Amino acid sequence: MARPLSRRSLLQAAALAAAVPAISHSATGRASAAPAAVQEAQSVAVTPSTWTVQPFALDDVALRPGLFADKRQLMLDHARGYDVNRLLQVFRANAGLSTGGAVAPGGWEGLDGEANGNLRGHYTGHFLTMLSQAYAGTGEQVFVEKIRTMIGALTDVRAALRKDPAVLSVSGRFGTAAEHVRGSYQYVDLPAAVLGGASAITLSTWVKPTHDADWTRVFDFGNNTTRYLYLAARNAAGVPRFAITTNGPGGEQGLDGTAALPLDQWSHLAVTIAGGTGTLYVNGAAVARNSAMSLTPAALGTLTNNWLGRSNFATDPVFAGAYDEFNIWSRALTAAEVTQLQSSRAADAPAGRGDLASYAFDETSGGTFADASGRGLTATLRRTWGGPSHPGFLAAYPETQFIDLESRTASDYTKVWAPYYTAHKILRGVLDAYLTTDDARALDLASGMCDWMHSRLSKLPEATLQRMWGLFSSGEFGGIVEAICDLHAITGKAEHLALAQLFDLDRLIDNSAANTDILDGLHANQHIPIFTGYLRLYDATGEARYLDAARNFWGMVVPHRMYGIGGTSTAEFWKARDVIAGTISDTTAETCCAYNMLKLSRTLFFHEQQPKYMDYYERALYNQVLGSKQDKADAEKPLVTYFIGLTPGHVRDYTPKQGTTCCEGTGMESATKYQDSVYFKAADGSVLYVNLYSPSQLHWPERGVTVTQATGFPREQGTTLTIGGGSAAFALRLRVPSWATAGFQVTVNGSAVSGTPTPGSYFTVSRTWRSGDTVRISMPFRLRVEKALDDPALQTLLYGPVNLVGRNSSTSHLQLGLYRNAGLSGDLLPSLAPVSGKPLHYTLAGTEFAPFFEGTEAPTHAYFRRSEPRVIFGNSDSGVANPAKSDGTTLLDEIWAGAPFGSKGALVSRVRSTVNAWVTAGLLSQAGGQAVVRTAETGDVRLLTRRPDPRAERSTPGAGMLEP
Repeated sequence: MARPLSRRSLLQAAALAAAVPAISHSATGRASAAPAAVQEAQSVAVTPSTWTVQPFALDDVALRPGLFADKRQLMLDHARGYDVNRLLQVFRANAGLSTGGAVAPGGWEGLDGEANGNLRGHYTGHFLTMLSQAYAGTGEQVFVEKIRTMIGALTDVRAALRKDPAVLSVSGRFGTAAEHVRGSYQYVDLPAAVLGGASAITLSTWVKPTHDADWTRVFDFGNNTTRYLYLAARNAAGVPRFAITTNGPGGEQGLDGTAALPLDQWSHLAVTIAGGTGTLYVNGAAVARNSAMSLTPAALGTLTNNWLGRSNFATDPVFAGAYDEFNIWSRALTAAEVTQLQSSRAADAPAGRGDLASYAFDETSGGTFADASGRGLTATLRRTWGGPSHPGFLAAYPETQFIDLESRTASDYTKVWAPYYTAHKILRGVLDAYLTTDDARALDLASGMCDWMHSRLSKLPEATLQRMWGLFSSGEFGGIVEAICDLHAITGKAEHLALAQLFDLDRLIDNSAANTDILDGLHANQHIPIFTGYLRLYDATGEARYLDAARNFWGMVVPHRMYGIGGTSTAEFWKARDVIAGTISDTTAETCCAYNMLKLSRTLFFHEQQPKYMDYYERALYNQVLGSKQDKADAEKPLVTYFIGLTPGHVRDYTPKQGTTCCEGTGMESATKYQDSVYFKAADGSVLYVNLYSPSQLHWPERGVTVTQATGFPREQGTTLTIGGGSAAFALRLRVPSWATAGFQVTVNGSAVSGTPTPGSYFTVSRTWRSGDTVRISMPFRLRVEKALDDPALQTLLYGPVNLVGRNSSTSHLQLGLYRNAGLSGDLLPSLAPVSGKPLHYTLAGTEFAPFFEGTEAPTHAYFRRSEPRVIFGNSDSGVANPAKSDGTTLLDEIWAGAPFGSKGALVSRVRSTVNAWVTAGLLSQAGGQAVVRTAETGDVRLLTRRPDPRAERSTPGAGMLEP
């Protein structure tokens, strides 16, 4: 069991956080340099003492020109040009602040998106994290300026939410007007006596609607959904409607307009009732008259709910737009008097101000509106949801989703869509902003959010929490536990650690810790990030069940639910263990899943240096993650996939759903942190791990050295590391990929390092390194297939780390054979013909195969159906059908499983022994077996089956020491 953080350690972290002064901001908005205490507090947050291996900061590793830098550049350009005020629009609207005319991105990050925009705010958090990573990786001031703009705005939003709503004054029809921003859920509450029991009445107002939702109320006076009168800006037919009733909708006496009110333009509306006749006026013209309108306000009595902009029907939308003047008279104005209201304020017109109520909306501050009727009926601006339960609340929508979740027993994302998931994205974004820019406001926002969540969740019974977190979608909380633990390491607040543990999903933890696989039917991305958080809880508490659960869970996904590209899930869910072919669809491999599996893999490696974690990391990064980003610039969208369909002929969609999805969010993050796992270091600084082969430069200030990696990998089958700076003694651990079965050679300053590198391990070179030392690594690729676990004939091609996919518009699986030209090494590459001038492109049976990481819109075949109908060796065909066992293994499969063969004789020997076994088992006739052996003896099977790395040095005995 790892040693838990001591109380002393937590108090030290708290002291460091307390030592952070308020950051002063100049006119430029730049913060002063962080003191050493802040930097130490930040290091506490990212390097727990339980990590025997630690990552380098993003700004310690610089990407050099190559595949990753090219992909990142596309995302950096997007980040530089995007107006962050668009992201802030939904936050400002929720707080009733001016949005400055900004247009929200739409899709999931807008009120009109999927499920009523119930996830809005999440994308803003992703964007903050992307900006933080971009700044850390490049040092460009444009990114930090955008971060400061966003943190400043979010600070203003939280401050506004802490108070009662205040009027947003805008230009009106005659003077000033009061605007209700869409998404603010604000309305005006009038006193109960406003209608005065009148038996005749006129209600008049100027409105400027900004949204065309049906049944938004200009005003609604009533007690409930039985007794009321209202004026809707739009009914179901899209035109204004006035109605009065004492018996609910079925008893309404109404007036319907004839045309829709224009958006973003001022319209005058008036209703008169007297002598059994009601009239609706629009812009001075009578558009509807009802001479059988027997009801008047007098029939309604004194009403409780007298609202401008809000309906007594709870599901109706709130009015979005502006009001200029609202008057009520205790008589029916004449048509002429209504017409005269078009050109001047009521006070300056023959009708004069309303004698029952008169609001000019001249106020420019505060939250009340004066009544000029002489009755003193002051109106109050309110929110439909009241206000936050805690001053730390920060969101782009009301707290209602969080409240609803606490009593919800079934998922319905149109009502509640993962509010704690969205809270996580915002929390992670502001925390990353703090860690990158030292802006104390960002830390205050993060700490306040966790204080608020603790105040809500700590009051709930354990059974309620377990029910909440077990709900699909509604109860999803993403990686919030990890973020809370990172914050706790800075603040040291006991409430923050307690909060992290309130997200324990015991059924998932306990079954995973016991290595009991319960993943069938679970939503994949809802659960993957949970385990990264549980690893951080292990770091903070020392409870072994967290580590055991995360370790075992990873093993339930890899390889049992993993596709060749490293992705997992189908239609967002997991199916039964070892079902791969049976789950392939157009909606396989949700991109978020790969992002979160990478995070989990690297965090597991910090605890246990199992090479399999980095083998997986390479697979998913070089294939799904790189391939999810389109190789194209775009100012509006990040161009990242949601699903990556693995069906034949699938075309990737880089503008998925309605936009601003979770996968586009994580895609922005992935593209700005490609360098985060290239190098790791032992906690004591004695070892440098080289995990990935990528052109980059490491600055290792603690050891006073740099490591520059020059490579075209994976287009080059090797890499060169050059030491710079001073001298330092440490062990260099080079990852030997599990696919590197054709050799892995290491030279130092031109001399071979002794030892035998083992695929799926690390090869260690220990010495005192000096400036100018050069390490050359050669790792020849081999072409191989990986078979679907539930259908061995369904296969995918991999060349080294690269998944090769066919580009073919056919929607049926390609039927391909590969053994005909296989060499003695077992390498299948000779069956493919290279495409001149296009590295890693080949043709086979008339189809071009290309790296999955190329972000194109070509129809692709990630899987093909293996077809080896006859036993053939080189140019010799035995004429014998290739038999298969019940599990799909063919005779040729079993023969070539013995590769590599040192000689033609070794191959023939393998053929003879395999044939004898199959004949004995009754799977092959005696005559057929003899024909197969004769063909192997005469067939032309080549020895050299790969092209050597042109940069690989010749191996000669020499310096270097291999650690066991």
